[in-house]
Amino acid sequence: MDETQTLALLAFFDGRPEEAALARALLGGILSALPETQVQVQKTQITLKHRHVFAALSLPRRSRDRKDHKLTLTLGLARRLDSPRVDIATEPYPGRWTHHLLVSTPEDLDGQLLAWLQEAYAFAQSKR
Repeated sequence: MDETQTLALLAFFDGRPEEAALARALLGGILSALPETQVQVQKTQITLKHRHVFAALSLPRRSRDRKDHKLTLTLGLARRLDSPRVDIATEPYPGRWTHHLLVSTPEDLDGQLLAWLQEAYAFAQSKR
């Protein structure tokens, strides 16, 4: 991430240093695994994309999850994940599943989560 993105990230997490540190660690791992990823800090989420959006980081909507300094990682796949790590899964239209996962520590970005991110990346790029 460049300096402008880092400043935008800090502004996004204004007053939430734990969440900012977690996001920076997660983004560092994601960018290492998927170096062509573009990071776009928006008003309500941090979007991860190449040509198309494949994932996003945001603050949890439930207040109890915000108190624990968690982040929500959202990703889209062609299939539903059957995992206790998935907080919410929806199928907004046939063949596209949106998954919301709560992330608490940088260690949550393990091999399984990286594999799902790579799958989401490939799925997003395959859409025409």
